[in-house]
Formats: sequence, structure tokens, C-alpha cells
Amino acid sequence: MFTGIVQGIGTVAALTPRAGDVELVVDAGGLDLGGVAVGDSISVSGACLTATRLDAQRFAADVSNETLARTTLGALRPGDPVNLERALRAGDALGGHYVTGHVDGLARLVRAHDDGRSLRLEFEVPAGLARYVAPKGSVTLAGVSLTVNEVEGARFGVNLIPHTQLVTTLGRLRPGDPVNLEIDIIARYVERLVNAGRSPA
Repeated sequence: MFTGIVQGIGTVAALTPRAGDVELVVDAGGLDLGGVAVGDSISVSGACLTATRLDAQRFAADVSNETLARTTLGALRPGDPVNLERALRAGDALGGHYVTGHVDGLARLVRAHDDGRSLRLEFEVPAGLARYVAPKGSVTLAGVSLTVNEVEGARFGVNLIPHTQLVTTLGRLRPGDPVNLEIDIIARYVERLVNAGRSPA
């Protein structure tokens, strides 16, 4: 479990094919790996991965074909920046919202423009996920917990304050770029509960 509060920007050091899938090696950059052990989870741009090897500066993780196909991780190249967050531990502050690291799909940036000192971003999501995005609700984009400003059909907008632009990769996006999207887990549970008593038509 994560919070969507990015703790550092890392850099892809290597992607090595391994018996049909890929081993990803990340230079942790600003993320402190102290206390992280093999088997622990780390969010890489919103995707929960398991550390399989690590030292003080780098960690490795196996990336399955499912993850490669359904997230932006399959398009990564050495040198690319990635948002990093260690798994939430008991007693840690919950600064964002509950994030599982299970990517639901890809959102695509449609438009970006300045809004005061913030950067306003408009994204489009797959139709099947649009119903889970609500004004003033939460979404996770590339591992970053954000508040939705407005929703229109399959599009929604968010604002990045200067701090978020500085400490995440989102400020570097260009129109057309995809990002990993995780909808608010509460929205899924609410839908499940609402539909639980309904019989099939």
C-alpha cells in the first residue's frame, strides 16, 4: 500500500530481457533505500514492484509481461525518469490517499497550460474507467496522488502546484503522453456495494 506522495525521482539504469519478460534496474536518486529489503514493494511511476536486488543506490525488480503491456513501464528506456515511493508502513503519515500500486489503465495528456503558478493538466481516460473519476475525488497519475478539479465525459483536469512540478515527473509531460492511472479504490468498493443487491436484468 502507498499514499501517492512521491519520495524521489529515480532514473532507469537498465532493462534486461529475462526468459521472456524484463528485469528493471533503477537508480533510486532521491529515494532513501535505507531499511528497504529484498521482497519489499516500491512504487515505480505508480506500479507496485518487488525489489529483488538492491544496494545503497539502486534496486532491481522483475516486470511481468502483464505489467509491461498494461502500464508505461514497457516503454521505458535507460535514462528515463520515474517517480518512486516506498511502501506505507504502520504509523507513517497518510499524506495522499490509499494507493495500491495496481494500475487500472493509461490516461493520456490532452492539454497543459499555466494556471497562476500552477500547471493545469487535462487528461483523457478509457471509457470504462471514466465513471470512477469524480470532481474533488482522488486519482493517482504516475504514482502521484492528485485531486480532480473537474470532469467532462472521459476527460478530467488536475492542477500541479510548483512543488509537485519540482518533485515528480508530471511537469515534464507533453500532450499525447500516457501515464499510469489508478482510480480511487473507494470508488470501486462503492460501486461493488451499490451493485451487490441488484439482480441481473
